[in-house]
Amino acid sequence: MLEAAMIWNEPNNKSHWDPGLDPDWMIFAETARLAGQAIRAESSRLPRVLGGISPIDPVFIMKMGERGVLAEMEAVAVHGFPLDWNLWQIHEWPAKLAEIRAVTELPVWVSEVGVSTFGAEEVQLWGLQRTAQLLAGQAPRIHWYSLYDLPRAWEATTRHREAEGSSYYRHFHMGLLREDGTPKLALEEFGRHTPALGLCQWFNFEDHRLEDAVTWMKRLGIRHLRTGLSWADSFRPDALAWFDRQMRALEEFEVTVTFCFTPEHRGPGQHHTSPPYEPLEFAQFCADMVRRYA
Repeated sequence: MLEAAMIWNEPNNKSHWDPGLDPDWMIFAETARLAGQAIRAESSRLPRVLGGISPIDPVFIMKMGERGVLAEMEAVAVHGFPLDWNLWQIHEWPAKLAEIRAVTELPVWVSEVGVSTFGAEEVQLWGLQRTAQLLAGQAPRIHWYSLYDLPRAWEATTRHREAEGSSYYRHFHMGLLREDGTPKLALEEFGRHTPALGLCQWFNFEDHRLEDAVTWMKRLGIRHLRTGLSWADSFRPDALAWFDRQMRALEEFEVTVTFCFTPEHRGPGQHHTSPPYEPLEFAQFCADMVRRYA
């Protein structure tokens, strides 16, 4: 069921890793390196992927190489949203991948790419078509983000929230389906690009959308899925029951599982973006999940 294990999500983005507590990613490098070793010890055949970076930054990848992180990985990954957040244009996708290939011999995955419908659904439709053209054959895995719009009642993980203006609200419009599960214009077009295009869909703890998401993914012909198991969630009551339910529901897909998010009580920042007090604890979580699901 597991196709790969991904270590963290956007580690060079302060929405997901606090640079104030780890300004040069020294703790992150140790955390990722130990996690890679722990995963390999449990399953030497399960590929390990460095969590998708955002922004796409070759200097960050070079730092990870210098600190021994890439020696524990079989691939690196990038995220790009040039029609919503990035300060580069969509036609630059091949050049952005080339920047990373220039500093590592590891394969480069695109583990999140997407277009919001914040302005208009027609923008997402065109962006999907253009993205599929530009990335065809360019990466071993391409995961489109996402199937569902983020529910308005949930918080979007972002750096500055309302200070970003309209950019903050784009988080809630990234789905091919609206919050109520009804299709947008781009949904049918997406089905024309599977299974070459995979999907990235995060499921919150005890997410009510899980079963409907599986139905839609089967209907769309999705083979490759990226999702996450949260270290922070592992401390909730009945966490393993939820993890089992989630992974059992996804067993027909080739899943890249992303391990991330620090429990509030296990890091100095008391937030899921905090580096952990003990990186070995995160490595142990990764090993436990690989032993359970791989």
